Amino acid sequence: MCGIIGIYSDKNVSKELYYGLFSIQHRGQESCGMAVMGDEKIKYKKDMGLVGEVFKEEEIENLNGNIGIGHVRYSTAGGSHISNCQPFVGTCRKRNLAISHNGNLVNANYLKDMLEEDGYMFQTDSDTEVILYILARYYKGDIVESLKLTMDYIKGAYALVILSDDELVAVRDPNGFRPLIMGKKGDEYIFASENCAIDILGGEVIRDVEPGEIIVVKDGKMNSYHYSENLKSVKRSCIFEHIYFARNDATIDNVNAYDFRVKCGERLAQNDDINADIVVPVPDSGWPGALGYANASGIRVSEALVKNRYVGRTFIKPTQEEREIAVKIKLNPLKRMIEGKSIVLVDDSIVRGTTSKRLVKSLREAGAKEIHLRVTSPPVEYSCFYGIDTPNRSNLIASNHTVEEMREHIGCDTLKFLDIEGMLEATDSETTFCMACFDGDYAVKIIDKED
Repeated sequence: MCGIIGIYSDKNVSKELYYGLFSIQHRGQESCGMAVMGDEKIKYKKDMGLVGEVFKEEEIENLNGNIGIGHVRYSTAGGSHISNCQPFVGTCRKRNLAISHNGNLVNANYLKDMLEEDGYMFQTDSDTEVILYILARYYKGDIVESLKLTMDYIKGAYALVILSDDELVAVRDPNGFRPLIMGKKGDEYIFASENCAIDILGGEVIRDVEPGEIIVVKDGKMNSYHYSENLKSVKRSCIFEHIYFARNDATIDNVNAYDFRVKCGERLAQNDDINADIVVPVPDSGWPGALGYANASGIRVSEALVKNRYVGRTFIKPTQEEREIAVKIKLNPLKRMIEGKSIVLVDDSIVRGTTSKRLVKSLREAGAKEIHLRVTSPPVEYSCFYGIDTPNRSNLIASNHTVEEMREHIGCDTLKFLDIEGMLEATDSETTFCMACFDGDYAVKIIDKED
């Protein structure tokens, strides 16, 4: 899962790219980068680390240009290494080219083998480099036609922003797995993974880029094309964006993440006869669901887990002892609110079950009398191959255990998940979602899947 942004303007865009990347930092904390077109060449900076660590003020000043793209990375395809930092920058047929990608190709290894047979030499293990090489292979001056040919080959999830000498291009895969939103600020065009990047820059959200759409901004004008007019693919917006990854203020494919999460909590509380003292959210994405549960159940919500705001989603925990410490560093129980109380603990999802187990243990040690774990999404039974780093299915606790077995493993008194029907009702949308992590229904065949 990553975050991307692209800006076309009549003025320098480097500071806007910087602030835009800051706003989507939650989508990737391993590395970041930006590339701008200025003085007839692409200037770029990328490195491991957070946006505020990588970019210094004087470097931003030097990245002057009126068209630019940016990227924050959370690795799925390709390891966490500086060689995989984006944007990827190069030249093709005497034209400059840079690309940022959010998503995951399911046939990257197959395409890589094909390209290597043709003499291509790869410098990274990122599937984005595969996209760049195929695009360069078919580029003959018309970016739209070369992208259509590229999209014939690449399969899976991808949202792209592409920078060339005089144009900015935005692309969304034919199923619309990953989000991409278009905004406008005066004569300036902005594309981003979430609307917060457009909002903080003072822009107005226009709409979502449609599945299979190619948008080209050139000479101050925007033109829209489609990969195939005859394409019959079904829109499959990722439901996990709304469950966990997107910010609370994100509205993607007409679904607002905050409203959705609150409604999931409300539906989870229906017919739940737990007699508890307080509802406790797991920060941060568990808060809206906990509020919804509290509203529907009449049990007051209370902050009883204090989050360390300086620990990100990619906190390294190499040993068992350090993993135990990490839970307390990231989320520490507020003992005076917990001791002697029966609590409803609300979280957005359970993947491996390890974090939930440690949280329950720490709450027990803080004096909780009863812990009733409530999860505002269904059990994650299947791996995601479209850009969310869920582990191999053998490591997914729900794929190998019943709900009762999970309860015993985690150590809570009761455990309840929201079912798929309740989750879909909470969207209040007619959008067709990808829920492969819950139901195993993969819209695109997994070509590179390992046995």
